[in-house]
Amino acid sequence: QLQLVESGGGLVQPGESLRLSCTASGRAFEYYAIAWFRQAPGKEREGVSCISNTASNTYYTDSVKGRFTISRDNAKNTVYLQMNSLKVEDTAVYYCNAYLNVYHDYWGQGTQVTVSS
Repeated sequence: QLQLVESGGGLVQPGESLRLSCTASGRAFEYYAIAWFRQAPGKEREGVSCISNTASNTYYTDSVKGRFTISRDNAKNTVYLQMNSLKVEDTAVYYCNAYLNVYHDYWGQGTQVTVSS
């Protein structure tokens, strides 16, 4: 079992940057694919980015391509989401998800990102 804790959210102005972290406690973190999702008020949760267990594959939703970068450090049990050139529409609660199979699928509690002038 994994326990995930997100951090790094906050209030920033448009065009600024934030780096989110997702740190796991538990075993076998290095086998899990990790994804970032976000949910804005009144909207469904959407996938933002994900990274394979070895970091050989990454994915970004179109709206964040070229602005966000996902990375991981398996030695630290941590995945990062570097968010640059933030826009008002990036405002949401960001969640970390660790997925191995249907029996090993874990979520963090979320971290708030607010982009406002």
